[in-house]
Amino acid sequence: MSTKKSDAAQSTHVRIAITNISGELAFETNSSVADVKSAVAAAIAAKTTLSLQDIRGHEIVVAAEKIGFVDIGVAADRRVGFGAV
Repeated sequence: MSTKKSDAAQSTHVRIAITNISGELAFETNSSVADVKSAVAAAIAAKTTLSLQDIRGHEIVVAAEKIGFVDIGVAADRRVGFGAV
C-alpha cells in the first residue's frame, strides 16, 4: 500500500497578504499555478474582487485594492519520521 499522492492530485499553496493587517491568508487550492496567477492579475487589472476556492470547497474573496502580495507555489509533500530527509 502506497501513501504517496499522485502527481495529478497536486495542489497549489497560496498566501495572500492583506494591506494594513499583520496576518495573511494561507490555503491550498486545486487550481493550477497559472490559473491562480491569471485570476490575481485579472482582479488587480479590473479593480474587482479576487475569488479563489480552497481544497475543501470554501470560497476566499479579497478586494483587489487590499492585496499586499500573493505567494503562489506547489504544495510540498509532508514527510513524517526520522528518515524523511
